[in-house]
Amino acid sequence: MELELSSLLLGTFIGKVLNIAMVALGLGLVIFFHELGHFAVAKWCNVQVERFSIGFGPIIYSFKYGETEYALSIIPFGGYVKMLGQDDVDPSQLTSEEIALDPRSYSAKPVYQRMGIISAGVIMNIITGMLFFAFAFRMGVESMPSVVGASISGMPAWKAGIQPGDVIEVIDGEKATSYMDIIRSSAFSDGDIRMQGVHVDGKKFDVKITPDRTGTRPQIGLIPSNSLRIPVLQDPGASVTSKGTAAAKAEPGFLQGDTFKTINGEPIRNYAQLQRMFAAKSNQVLKTGVVRKGTPDSEIVEITVGNNPFRTLGLWMDIGPIEAIQDGSPAARAGLKVGDKITHIDGKDVGKALNPLQLPNYFTDKAGETVSVIVKREQDGADPTEVSLNVVPLDSPAWLEHPIYSNTPLAVGSVGIAFHVIPSVLKVEEGSPAAQAGIKPDEHIKKIKIMLPENDKLADWGGIPEVSYEFDDKNMNWANAFWEMQVRPGWPVELTISNKKQIREVKLMPWVNTNQKPGEQWSLPVRGVKMELLRETQRADTMGEALGMGIEYTTNSAKDIYLTLRSLFTGRVSPLELSGPIKIASVAYEVAHQGYSELLLFLGFLSVNLAVLNFLPIPVLDGGHMVFLCWEGITRKKPNEQVLAAATYLGMIFVLGLMLFVLYLDIFL
Repeated sequence: MELELSSLLLGTFIGKVLNIAMVALGLGLVIFFHELGHFAVAKWCNVQVERFSIGFGPIIYSFKYGETEYALSIIPFGGYVKMLGQDDVDPSQLTSEEIALDPRSYSAKPVYQRMGIISAGVIMNIITGMLFFAFAFRMGVESMPSVVGASISGMPAWKAGIQPGDVIEVIDGEKATSYMDIIRSSAFSDGDIRMQGVHVDGKKFDVKITPDRTGTRPQIGLIPSNSLRIPVLQDPGASVTSKGTAAAKAEPGFLQGDTFKTINGEPIRNYAQLQRMFAAKSNQVLKTGVVRKGTPDSEIVEITVGNNPFRTLGLWMDIGPIEAIQDGSPAARAGLKVGDKITHIDGKDVGKALNPLQLPNYFTDKAGETVSVIVKREQDGADPTEVSLNVVPLDSPAWLEHPIYSNTPLAVGSVGIAFHVIPSVLKVEEGSPAAQAGIKPDEHIKKIKIMLPENDKLADWGGIPEVSYEFDDKNMNWANAFWEMQVRPGWPVELTISNKKQIREVKLMPWVNTNQKPGEQWSLPVRGVKMELLRETQRADTMGEALGMGIEYTTNSAKDIYLTLRSLFTGRVSPLELSGPIKIASVAYEVAHQGYSELLLFLGFLSVNLAVLNFLPIPVLDGGHMVFLCWEGITRKKPNEQVLAAATYLGMIFVLGLMLFVLYLDIFL
């Protein structure tokens, strides 16, 4: 057993080392091919190349072959080819008459040759990027199909009625081939987006969606779908269930590579159906049928998995006004409006007789029945008025759309509304942790901190961090904080509470209310199993087809980079969306773990990025040099030395400043 464990650990370590080596080699190749383009054309034009360096700064290792020094430098974020008469650190060489007299100097060559030398790096990156893509598609590339995993409550896609399991087929008249098409259309949109597809129930839809622009980039609030397969992780011994959940206690246990096939004997076709089954039968013990990795589909292993009761503090909070209503929903048909505050349901006071957090369950239990709803509605220039309405809920599982993001409102999918839960205490349950801590109605929660249990390590919990939320007039996300408690079962909670007299802190341990009647237990819509993202393989049958796919992918990648830059300059995308070398290396490492084709695809995209960004008209970059060469070609005069020097140093400051900015984002955000 000890030998087997040692072999597993050694295999994992070697795998990580190989991944790092692959990433270093891949990133080095991208830089190498760029500089090789400059080098080869410079040699072809008979320009003296003094140094060919991979990396910047102090030289780690070098050797000289012929007239050129080949070097490896300490800062691995690029490289350079230093030619006689061309030095970014000393721009005066470009205008030096003395250097220009040397026939092998860069500055002595005609403009068209210098343009060829400067553009060669970019051209080489375009070619190598295309080849990276082509080889990747020949091997087979996994991509996320345009299948919806979830709609974030209150966001534009949710309002438009997009549901888990829906397939997006056409976006603005263009066929959607992957989930990236959805992200791309949202991020680069100038206005509304038209989406056509098929709902999970087979009905077609055609909707217009206006992206939300309040974040760092425009988005419509969709999450990609998972598959029915439990992932195979880099660490063979890693758990595929969340600690403290029903799935972690299942008998027999879930294993890496398991694929769900049945629930209580009923076949499961997709992840959306699995979600709904888990949510609809949240109180029940389920018999889940899985197929183990490497075994035939006919060999189904039955696993018994219990339910996950909600853990609460015993606090009933106030309900906020309706934040969003789904188009065509029961709420919309009943006449509910954004801004309405629900005060009573079936004659029961919301907040004192009905817990706002349990409204998704209440309406689901009333599916098909007429439910009386009284709302307080604001009026221009007058006092709020009470409006009585009737709504007939749909048969939609409760908490299917759980508030996983900060400040996300709580959705009631069966009626199509979303509202915030305001952290103002209206009721405290007897015997609850809140009651034992002395919390009273009319007190306000100012802050919540969910803390790691003593003697536990974050690694024991899969690395999920401690979280805290401060509440004010703009941040009323008690529902989100409540959900964060559920994904950390057994974690203590610290509340900062205020009333008219004082502000105090209390520490509580969330509990499961065992006073509920059998069959009425309030349970989560999930069991705690980690699932793999849904992916499909795109593979070219011939190298010719692969090259065609590579050219198309190169074109689309270049277009995406241009649209990203345009969106950055117009303010539609925040600079906080940028990534630096640390994030790039981190992503490359993760991609390398997925396989050679995924790494090649990433390197191809990186090559195209380098090509496009290097050709921006910024002094120091290749594009800046091309601007000066165009000026010289038109005017027949070399640029003024002072202007050239000033522009070069400004460009250098800009590039260095940008590098420091993205490094800051990588490290601190």
